[in-house]
Amino acid sequence: MFLKTTKIFLLLIYLGGLPAVTSISAQTSVATPIKTETVSLYLNLQTGMTADQAVALALENNGEIQALRKETEAAGSLIKQARLRANPKLETSGTRQIGGTDNSLMVEGMLPLELGGRRGARIAVAQAELEIRQFALANQERLLAAEVRLKFGEGLANIKKLDLLEKLLTTTNQGYEIIAAKVTEGRTAPLEQNMLLVELNRLRSMREKAEGQVEISLFELRNLIGMKPEAPIRLNGNFENLLASLPSLDESIVRAVSERPDLQGARALAKLSIARGEQARAEGRIEASVKTGYQRMRSGFSLNGIDENQMLQPIESVFHFFTFGVEIDLPVRNRNQGMIEAALFEQTAATKRAEFGELTVRREINVAFARYSRAVRALSILQVGVRDQANSNLQVVWQSYELGRRNLSDYIAEERRFLEIENELIDALLETYLARIEILQAGNGAELVKK
Repeated sequence: MFLKTTKIFLLLIYLGGLPAVTSISAQTSVATPIKTETVSLYLNLQTGMTADQAVALALENNGEIQALRKETEAAGSLIKQARLRANPKLETSGTRQIGGTDNSLMVEGMLPLELGGRRGARIAVAQAELEIRQFALANQERLLAAEVRLKFGEGLANIKKLDLLEKLLTTTNQGYEIIAAKVTEGRTAPLEQNMLLVELNRLRSMREKAEGQVEISLFELRNLIGMKPEAPIRLNGNFENLLASLPSLDESIVRAVSERPDLQGARALAKLSIARGEQARAEGRIEASVKTGYQRMRSGFSLNGIDENQMLQPIESVFHFFTFGVEIDLPVRNRNQGMIEAALFEQTAATKRAEFGELTVRREINVAFARYSRAVRALSILQVGVRDQANSNLQVVWQSYELGRRNLSDYIAEERRFLEIENELIDALLETYLARIEILQAGNGAELVKK
């Protein structure tokens, strides 16, 4: 901690002309962190939203995820449609003699047989399309969960920087009020008051920018989880357990190659191409339909009577027929040669894409582990070899100023360096956190998406 705001410290400022802009004082112990009202608007460690809760809300409310779920349901309905057998056909026709009384009526029904495995091939294509939709949904959930956790971490880091600036701003403002009182009494030169006023306003400007970054990150998080921009949100989390155990590099590669949904989707595309090729072959084979029906023919003619004055007597005959037959579709010219060839090309392309996808996954996992390893080392150096040394340097400059060997500007400059180191430390914490999320995303870690 670098904020010293005890009563002894303020008394030394007033009596000895020591500046209030400080981080660590040799004469005082570590002060209790100042809880600011602004930070509490964005962070609540009791009732705020955790990263797991944010992911759950995103998976439930995100519009893109909802659309993919509906598309998956639609693909499931297409399987139901593919299982249905072909409808029978009913045909009616008739004839009538022009100028005469002869007529006929025919009613015929036809049932397609779907030979050559047409129905099974159609079902296989629909099932392959459903698998692709399911893997696309799972992959989008993986990417969304990672993005939500990334934005959650960025929000926490921005809140931490805002908290740091507000604590420093509070202490600096207290010191400014004391030095202003001393200037009024004539015991301190106005220059020191002006110097501290410049530093105070600079911190105010930095604080406004920091709060803006917090608001932007939370707006982006709201959008991902399907919340309205004006909806209130408070985060609950920290960067603890960053060095917790992770799966090994080899374990992550094996799991990702076998289970990552984008790779499984690429393999499903190859299966779809095979199924389409089989469907094209099935539809290029002989197809037949059985036919049966009923036909009625009515025919009439007249004969002369015995008496010449007698009217002609019509004679009518009715014939009934039972009809049957088979209609055969002969694939002599069109046997779907082009569709079969296209399916083979698509299968080859999907296989190549899956093979390249495996190489890409291996690269992503290696990059993620390299990033995490370097981030952990950088964080360790900052925590042990930089921050502690900067703290010591700040104390030395403070003591030199107290003895009159340094002026206020030297201490302000050293304090700015320490503030930069604190921000770099927060960035290192965030980088380590992001590297962990990248490992889980690339390796399809179960911790990434918790359902």
